[in-house]
Amino acid sequence: MKTILAYGDSLTYGANPQPDGLRHAYENRWPSVLEEGLGDNVRVIAEGLGGRTTAFDDGSASSDRNGARILPVLLDSHKPLDLVIIMLGSNDLKPAIHGRAITASYGIRKLIQVVRGQFVNPGETQPAILVVSPPHLVQTKHAEMGIHFGGDAAIAESKLMAGYYRTRAKEYGAHFFDAADVAHADPLDGVHLDAANTRAIGTGLIPVVKSILGL
Repeated sequence: MKTILAYGDSLTYGANPQPDGLRHAYENRWPSVLEEGLGDNVRVIAEGLGGRTTAFDDGSASSDRNGARILPVLLDSHKPLDLVIIMLGSNDLKPAIHGRAITASYGIRKLIQVVRGQFVNPGETQPAILVVSPPHLVQTKHAEMGIHFGGDAAIAESKLMAGYYRTRAKEYGAHFFDAADVAHADPLDGVHLDAANTRAIGTGLIPVVKSILGL
């Protein structure tokens, strides 16, 4: 049995862009689609939290959204792991966090270091790491969400993320996938994905993960 940890934010949680919409059905969330596509001998553990950043604090949150701080606990909870998939960074683009794609990539670097440092005990095997750059932000008529995420400046920064993330992954020997190649945010709120696009990420990852795990 192969075990994968899918670590992310509301896009991994399955948030619905519809105003006050319910969370996407379990079968439509990308970790579920990925698990189904990989077969019976692979388990995908979804750890998605709305508002989670790569490695930065959000003082307005009701729970800890700093991805670097909580990750060691989750890694220890789910060991042993064969692969850790990290898809974070959209929330980093909020002006209240830092608003820069390059800084988000430094957060990704920190997360890679956390994973590597958590598997150092005798007999432990290092899991592979797959860095996923999230879909781009898009224009929205949802005024509050547009302002919250930084408007045009954040959209422009979101389009730079893949380049920086690819560089960080290469630097640390991690794998890379650009989710913007297969999925697009819904203009309803400019950030989240409808069910079809959420599923598309899982579908797009199937051949990538099969290759990484030798399936």
